[in-house]
Amino acid sequence: MNLAEPLLAGLTLAVCTVLLVRLCLSPARRQRFDRTLRGWGWTLRHGALQLWHWRASRRLARTEAEAVIRRARGRTTANDDGEWSGNVYTPKSFRKTRRPDQLH
Repeated sequence: MNLAEPLLAGLTLAVCTVLLVRLCLSPARRQRFDRTLRGWGWTLRHGALQLWHWRASRRLARTEAEAVIRRARGRTTANDDGEWSGNVYTPKSFRKTRRPDQLH
């Protein structure tokens, strides 16, 4: 409890100070002050959520990438054997000779 009491006292003092400053402002400045505080709160909340979900999102991205690679490698069929050049797959159907009258 030695750490909790000073933290709670400091948090209470900070909230009271912000509310006192807000009371001393004119309505237009109070509105701008509130908007700024809301923005800071959103940024703080967003950063905390990103930090909290960081590992899960990395794990999900890794599994999704592996699934996509597995699906891409599994698309080769027995009658359309192509060649791999690094990570680029070129099927045999791309090597068809075209007649001059068929440009497209």
